[in-house]
Amino acid sequence: MGALTIGRLASAGEVGIDTVRFYERAGLLRKPHRTAAGYRLYAESDVARLRFIRRAKALGFSLQEIAELLRLNDGGGRRDAVRALAGKRLAEIEQKLSELGHMRDTLRHLVDHCRGNGPLAGCPIIEGVLRGEGSTGSARRARRSA
Repeated sequence: MGALTIGRLASAGEVGIDTVRFYERAGLLRKPHRTAAGYRLYAESDVARLRFIRRAKALGFSLQEIAELLRLNDGGGRRDAVRALAGKRLAEIEQKLSELGHMRDTLRHLVDHCRGNGPLAGCPIIEGVLRGEGSTGSARRARRSA
């Protein structure tokens, strides 16, 4: 296939042209060769790199973490470093899921206790929000006291 223009790279990587430029500025994609007219020309290997970035982002890795994964891959890094990075991401996702579960349970409780008719005064949902039920802080406090 040879050298790819930015449009073809973006299409092959299933991202927008601005995303390619952003990743290039962020250092996730190597600076491409430029023609005499100033057009960027990317290598076929940049398609795989772009897809890797997109998939890692979909798994919740930050751009900084993706840069580290790419650095490890480019420099012959070790599996333990990659595993540690992925383990950290997994722990953060599990923490968020726990917090979301608590929020869901609290909101379910509030909705179940609201008849949905009558005056607003004394509404269990409003009262629950005013008391701070379901907030991340109250979820953490509840876990610590348990």
